[in-house]
Amino acid sequence: VVRKHRIIERLLTDFMGYTAAEAHVHADELGDTFTDDMVDRIAERLGQPERCPHGWPVDTTREQAENRELAPLSDLEPGDRATIVRLAEHDGELLHWFYDQGLEPGRELEVRDATPAAGQMTVRIDGGERAVGDKAAAGLFVRRET
Repeated sequence: VVRKHRIIERLLTDFMGYTAAEAHVHADELGDTFTDDMVDRIAERLGQPERCPHGWPVDTTREQAENRELAPLSDLEPGDRATIVRLAEHDGELLHWFYDQGLEPGRELEVRDATPAAGQMTVRIDGGERAVGDKAAAGLFVRRET
């Protein structure tokens, strides 16, 4: 089921031009309409994509192994640098916000400031700064730079 959802998201973004956030919603709606054979054929046509548009591995075994390497942005401290690997998908409004803010898989960032009492941190990304609240920071999964 997870693999099917992620392949359908790639079809919708890579082939049909939907945004990554739109694809997530439509993949939920379409999931039961595609057979396993159809999904296998789509994956083949797409070149066997390794990740969904939000950074999650299509192969759930790889996802489990990768989990040990990642941390939520909320675990980082000022001065830490990281690359965004995955975005939480459970909240459609938050997913749209991530993309609106340029907080996408593959983007590098630096934590500039953290204010736990206010429930927010500031990150530097693409030459600008963004305020990120606790809810969003918990849904951005990053790989720390060493």
